[in-house]
Amino acid sequence: MIGWIVMVLAMAGSAYQLLAGRQVHALLVRPRATRTAAAPAVTILKPLHGGELGLDVALHSFLAQDYPGTVQVVFGVQNPADPAQVVVGSLRGAHPGRDVALVVDATQHGANRKISNVINMMRRAKHDIILLADSDIVVRPDYLREVVAALEAPGVGVVTCAYRGQAVRGIWSRLAAMGLSYQFLPSVAVGVGLGLAQPCMGSTIALRREALTRIGGFETFADLLADDYAIGAAVRAAGLRSLVAPVLVAHNCAEGGLAELVRHELRWARTIRGVDPAGFVGSGVTHAVPLALLGLILTGASVVSLAVLAFALICRLWLMREVDRIAGADGRGWWLSPLRDILSFAIFIGSFFVRAVDWRGAQFRVDAKGALRRI
Repeated sequence: MIGWIVMVLAMAGSAYQLLAGRQVHALLVRPRATRTAAAPAVTILKPLHGGELGLDVALHSFLAQDYPGTVQVVFGVQNPADPAQVVVGSLRGAHPGRDVALVVDATQHGANRKISNVINMMRRAKHDIILLADSDIVVRPDYLREVVAALEAPGVGVVTCAYRGQAVRGIWSRLAAMGLSYQFLPSVAVGVGLGLAQPCMGSTIALRREALTRIGGFETFADLLADDYAIGAAVRAAGLRSLVAPVLVAHNCAEGGLAELVRHELRWARTIRGVDPAGFVGSGVTHAVPLALLGLILTGASVVSLAVLAFALICRLWLMREVDRIAGADGRGWWLSPLRDILSFAIFIGSFFVRAVDWRGAQFRVDAKGALRRI
């Protein structure tokens, strides 16, 4: 009986794959916001930590924007010996005409180190529009135009961007990128498309200084794990809308081994579970291929279970192809799909037993309100 129930769930998960492909298309392949003649000045905040692989390419993409307005880029580190400063120095030399600032400040404002870094950086921010983006994000030249145009829409208080994975090293990096592209991105698209989610993601958080002041500044989020989600929720609570811009950015994945990959993904899963517990539990049905494999085992490899598994694999590969087509990705890792899906299911199950998370080498417990407590 359990085997047949699992197979029904696998069929539901396969239907989800088909829906997700359509929703990714709807989220990203849609008319751009109307661009106004004005190009307001923007300050881009880029908190850094270490000389991660691909950092130079990621940061260069923000300095190579095709944006007609004034742009200031503020980089920040907390460790005076942080090797990311070398990359910033090189970029400064390559872009002598750009307004680039580097803040080196070890002041800690809370358990969330990234937000502490951002708070330190804000004293150098010059402009009314503030755009915060993680260090490992790679964007295309029209990114800033699209984000600012979306922020100009009536009633919009914060703009974010969906993202896909981009591998920068070996097989573990590719598996990490696949998890973002084929698991996380579709879930965002379905959530937005069905009105079940209003995400605000670290890939891009763009808002006006006035809105930031209304929600108490970045200081409000200095102890939270899901700072990006909390910022979006606070802006909406202030009576403004959050919006996902129709532009896809890339997240550099540089995991060098299984342990590192599992640590990162368990932290992300624990974050999502804390933000939306019911939705996270429901997302278990989206793991169609592992569920079909489990049904195959429980029913003794019946003919029906084999057909369900074949259908799940077809739907999964179709979704992957759709994501790659929309993103303009090469899709060469299709053969890793079953391994990636089994790993995703294991991370999903494991997240229910995680009491602490690893973040940049430090261990934290997360309370019921999403606050971090260092162990």
